[in-house]
Amino acid sequence: MFARLFEEAQVGVYIGTISTTSTTVAANSHLKVMFGYTASTPLRNVRPFETERFVNPEVRYSFLEVLKRDGVVTDYLLRLRRVDATPMWVEVTARAELAKTSMSLRIEALIRNVTERKKLEDQTREELVQDKKLAALGQTVSSVAHELNNPLATILNWSERLAEHQLDTATRQGIETILGETERAAKIVRNLLTFARKPHTTRAMVDLSEIIRDTLSLRSDEQRLTNIAIIDKLEEDLPEVFADPHQVQQVLLNLVENAEQAMMAAHGRGTIVLRTWHDRDEESVLLEIQDDGPGIPEDAQSRIFEPFFTTKDTGKGTGLGLTVAYAIMQEHSGQIRLVSNSSGGANFRIGFPSRPAIVYRPPLPPNPLPTDIGGGASALLVEDEQALATAVAAALTDADFKVDLACDGKEALKLVREANYDLVICDLKMPRLDGVEFYKAVAKIRPPLL
Repeated sequence: MFARLFEEAQVGVYIGTISTTSTTVAANSHLKVMFGYTASTPLRNVRPFETERFVNPEVRYSFLEVLKRDGVVTDYLLRLRRVDATPMWVEVTARAELAKTSMSLRIEALIRNVTERKKLEDQTREELVQDKKLAALGQTVSSVAHELNNPLATILNWSERLAEHQLDTATRQGIETILGETERAAKIVRNLLTFARKPHTTRAMVDLSEIIRDTLSLRSDEQRLTNIAIIDKLEEDLPEVFADPHQVQQVLLNLVENAEQAMMAAHGRGTIVLRTWHDRDEESVLLEIQDDGPGIPEDAQSRIFEPFFTTKDTGKGTGLGLTVAYAIMQEHSGQIRLVSNSSGGANFRIGFPSRPAIVYRPPLPPNPLPTDIGGGASALLVEDEQALATAVAAALTDADFKVDLACDGKEALKLVREANYDLVICDLKMPRLDGVEFYKAVAKIRPPLL
């Protein structure tokens, strides 16, 4: 009975002595398989605790010292090598005693291969570190983006006003260039804010396959011109997922366009395979997007979701596409990750919970009351940045408003007490009294304005 239990145990069992040379008394089949010994390997050659089995020989010394001192170890984690030199993680539970007549250590050990568990733990730890890094970056990025928004709005406002005038061809081309580049910069800022904060979303139960096909249709003409083939392996009758279709489309476009650019740069054509399935155990709907491009260099794979990191040539990428995709998937309680691709190229997997999470939705504000535009109406503009205030005031004046300016909430509150305004436009972040507190104060002294 004992012999059968010993041989059929689903852990490695080792009995022997360890000294300058080891002597094996017994080792079961599971241990031999774990370390890669053949069934015909003589027992004397089965030596799991020899120096050559340890990835770091110094760890062997520490392990044996603990055994000598305590006489027992429980779930002691070791990095060992199989006979083919493949490293693996094992946990050892053992008891030992020193032989009376020599310095040999008699040991009885249970050895369990925990490589897959350790890999999962390391991956989870890396994801937590990544989340913390992104959260910290998000706070910084949000501040920077807000500081950029006002000057961009000023440039855009004046450029649009200038474009309305009669201009010679060269001047108009210059203005249109300014407008185009300002819009490009504004798009980058919007992406930064999408990454940095939880966006306002409109979610519903949606068909992921339908969103995927709609998104691909947006790229079909470009793909046809650039010899990009699409292989549709989308599973039918998948459970619907609770998602914002526009944000899901943004994630898909980022991944598909990245794949197209990588394949075109590598060999001027390529194939993208899209596959979906339902993982019932994980209660997730999954999508894989696989291309046959050059793939992502191994030393870059751990950084691909960091803001501003890109493997593209200078000027050909902002380094925000995957960062925004990561933020969107986090907001959807989903996942996005790079998975191994044996055939080369990049392979991204995204997953959505197939059971919707309970999401709090604040009540929608009441519909605004109808307002006469211009026609001599009075407006109060509250803005602490002089350049932006001047640009917006000019636009309001063009619309036939009579405009008063205030540089902060306290000054604006004084004006509201003294005059009746038809329109109030107020910045959110201001010195002395911010937009939120100003709104609350106006609600008390001039309720009809709200």
